[in-house]
Amino acid sequence: MIAVAALVILLPSVAAAAGLLGSRFPRGLRGGAADVAANRRAAWIAVVPTGISTVLAAWLAYAGWSGRGGGPGEPFPFPAGPSGPSGIGGVTGTLDVIDTGSVPISVGLLVDGLSASIAVLVTVVALAVQIYSIGYLGDDRRYPSYSAFISLFTGAMLLVVYAADLLVLYVGWEIMGLCSYLLIGHWWEDRANSRAAVKAFLVTRLGDVGFLFGIFVLGTAAGSFRVADVIAKVPEMSTGTIVAATMLLLAGVAGKSAQVPLHVWLPDAMAGPTPISALIHAATMVAAGIFIVARLYPVFLGAGPTLDVLAVLAALGMLGAALAALAQDDLKRVLAYSTISQLAYMAGALAAGSESAAIFHLITHGAFKALLFLCAGAVIHAVGSNLMSTMGGLRRELPITFAAMTIGFAALMGLPPASGFFSKDEVLVAMERALSAGPLTDAAALLLYGCALATIAVTGAYATRAWLRTFFGERPVNALPEPEPGTAHVVDIHEAPATMRWPIVILAVPALLLGLVGIAEVHWGTAALSVVVALLGAGAVYAAWHSDPLGDPARMLGPFRAPCEQAFYVDSVYTTLFVRPVLGLARLVARTDDRVVDGAVRGSGRATVGLASLVRLAQNGNAQLYVTGLLAGVLLIAVGAVIFG
Repeated sequence: MIAVAALVILLPSVAAAAGLLGSRFPRGLRGGAADVAANRRAAWIAVVPTGISTVLAAWLAYAGWSGRGGGPGEPFPFPAGPSGPSGIGGVTGTLDVIDTGSVPISVGLLVDGLSASIAVLVTVVALAVQIYSIGYLGDDRRYPSYSAFISLFTGAMLLVVYAADLLVLYVGWEIMGLCSYLLIGHWWEDRANSRAAVKAFLVTRLGDVGFLFGIFVLGTAAGSFRVADVIAKVPEMSTGTIVAATMLLLAGVAGKSAQVPLHVWLPDAMAGPTPISALIHAATMVAAGIFIVARLYPVFLGAGPTLDVLAVLAALGMLGAALAALAQDDLKRVLAYSTISQLAYMAGALAAGSESAAIFHLITHGAFKALLFLCAGAVIHAVGSNLMSTMGGLRRELPITFAAMTIGFAALMGLPPASGFFSKDEVLVAMERALSAGPLTDAAALLLYGCALATIAVTGAYATRAWLRTFFGERPVNALPEPEPGTAHVVDIHEAPATMRWPIVILAVPALLLGLVGIAEVHWGTAALSVVVALLGAGAVYAAWHSDPLGDPARMLGPFRAPCEQAFYVDSVYTTLFVRPVLGLARLVARTDDRVVDGAVRGSGRATVGLASLVRLAQNGNAQLYVTGLLAGVLLIAVGAVIFG
């Protein structure tokens, strides 16, 4: 199993190197036919290894499932958590142990139910994105590097998933940060795109500082960085150590999973190509934070204050992001805020004491959110704009995309029989149970549950709004430039090419049916409440839209629309409190360096040049002056010797 897991990681990683170095081999030609050939070669290099990794990851998950099976209430095989003497089930293999002089680093992999399930999600979504990108970016001259970075992104996330040692995990964690920067800024010629990439890189790095120190605290306390050893040593750690470590880890989780207060990078990351948005939101960056909490869940269960903080952040994030999604005009930003909200649901389930519910929702969310982003890409590809105000009535021209996106929105709202209905039920039940018995304080549990119910209604509202504004009503008439004589305006909106359609069709299947694996555990009372609340939100939006199909249903927010559209001005607050002071300090340091440090260097140089110019007066090349000076010197020495001798 360990050898197979290593192959799952290595195949996309090697494909990344091959794509970067070999797409234009051997001549390195550019332009015209050379670009076409390089893109075709890069597509094969990217898709084939990812496809093989997908098959191997699925085999690992099947082998684990058939070997152990799932327990009651656990829709996926051998769930995370204590399941043996080491505190971790599954199979562990160690390639090497690096002696650091203090705590050793074990280079090894861990295959259990948690890693096997998430690896299938990662590889399936990555394969869909790679195939989809052939049609979406096939004519882009930088497609070879783009596809290679996706492969590297995939390999890094798989390393995080399968790592048996926290420092090995951290390597994949940081490589993902680099890949997100490179892919979000793919169209770096537009300054807004490059700024979005830098923002994502800096905000996530801020969280990663705390994450790294959290790993150091746990490793030092346990005497090992191996995940199994850390979990086994939790009973021997002091409460202060566990709370300090988990709080620090939570900073990294908030950064990677775009949770309050480090969520501001994700909406701006929509500047990147749409397939990258699907990969980041469904299977890599943002999934990594939730995965880490689930992987180290026994540690977090020992830190009650940390779970309270996680619950409060999740409550604020899920409702605030949902309200922000309700007021956006950019379709991709609607989905971006939706991701923040849904990830907060998962964080809330973890805080409430149910890692299985969080992982179940993480996997179903990965399926339907990847579907929604790829459908959004098909819509944008057809219309040429991200703005819903330029869309409308597209169900006739894009019937396949319409059907698939309807499934995705149904899953997002939690409507049966879509997958989100079953996983959201598990999350809501976990929050209900936390009200009476769980790791949270009463206030935190009540806040979490109340915000979860409110968010269900708002989710129904923004999903319905996006669905109606994109596919129903009439498309606004926009003035087009005057055509050349003898030609006519032709507006040709049609379905995306096959390489974009097939990933959408295939992802629609798990988005619709994946939740059925948990049908035996549905709590029908809670599920009915969730559906009714979602339909109330959807009904309110439908009523507002039906009264004015050309208007925006977000008008029902009234005076709160502007704050919601600006995401409650969090970015503006950060700009005022942090960005401007830091930029001012940076300018002061640069000015000090230029005028004081460099000024001292330049001043000493000018002084040397001035002194040299004085000395140079005596060195003019006149031999007679040199002999006269020499005789004058000898005469002075002789006179001095006579007088003072």
